[in-house]
Amino acid sequence: MSRIPLIDPTTAQGQRQELLAQIQGAFGATPAMFRVVANSPAALQSLWGSFGALGGGVIPAKLGEQIAVAIADRNACEYCLAAHTALGRKAGASAEEMSAAQAGESSDPKTNAALRFALKVVHERAQLNDADVQSLRHVGFNDEEIVEILAHVALNLFTNYVNVAFDVPVDFPAVKLRGR
Repeated sequence: MSRIPLIDPTTAQGQRQELLAQIQGAFGATPAMFRVVANSPAALQSLWGSFGALGGGVIPAKLGEQIAVAIADRNACEYCLAAHTALGRKAGASAEEMSAAQAGESSDPKTNAALRFALKVVHERAQLNDADVQSLRHVGFNDEEIVEILAHVALNLFTNYVNVAFDVPVDFPAVKLRGR
């Protein structure tokens, strides 16, 4: 049971209702995480706006989902691991690619560098050095892409923290955490 109530989209009003309707339209359902965040219309607007902005960014959806599962596993967020594994498969990643990403790995050198960078940001609390950023440039990422990778990390930290702190019930097919 969630530590914060799940807002019912059918009884929500005002900005909550408008945003939850957009989310329902995008997913075909209203995931529990958004229903919890809807307790604060400002937080919901921020969250949904971030998803929309990064969804229209230069980082491909598949890479965004691979980053998300790596961070979810690191933070023991069962909700995000399940949701982003499903979304990654929808974005064209194989089950093997998503499993490898969960471990922070990829056979693609560019994806592998992005995953290592994202996890280093999480592990080191963003205490990076020049070589960390240069490692992304070395495999072909430009500055726009590098900033977006960090934005994906930040968004996923927020969603992980929401789901773990508030014990949001998982409403996607479960995926086993690998552990830290």
